[in-house]
Amino acid sequence: MCGPIQGFEDLEVFKRADRVSLEIHRASLSFPRHEQYGGLGDQMRRASKGICANLAEGYGKQRISAAEFKRYLQMALGSADEMRVWLRYCLALGYIDEAMWRSWRDEYQAIARMLTGLHHSWR
Repeated sequence: MCGPIQGFEDLEVFKRADRVSLEIHRASLSFPRHEQYGGLGDQMRRASKGICANLAEGYGKQRISAAEFKRYLQMALGSADEMRVWLRYCLALGYIDEAMWRSWRDEYQAIARMLTGLHHSWR
């Protein structure tokens, strides 16, 4: 990370979560129709976007309370772990191949580690 953090968009964890969330969104639109809306695809889109949304909302509230930001980081961490569950279902159901599963699983594990580190280091 170069330079000071001006907003949530400057957080590396946000950048990574945003990138993979967009990948998830696009891929989920190719799932069977019954999974796209109200099913697994919808659940994945909400959980992956939830990480980004919690980072943004929490960052905005950290001006008032560091503890509040940490609470939102915990919710984002829960969504990152939730994504690993949904990815396992996608693999088991044949919606993604093992290489894609491994790539996304590893990315969400890295995001979870980053969220945990940010939680521990935030003022």
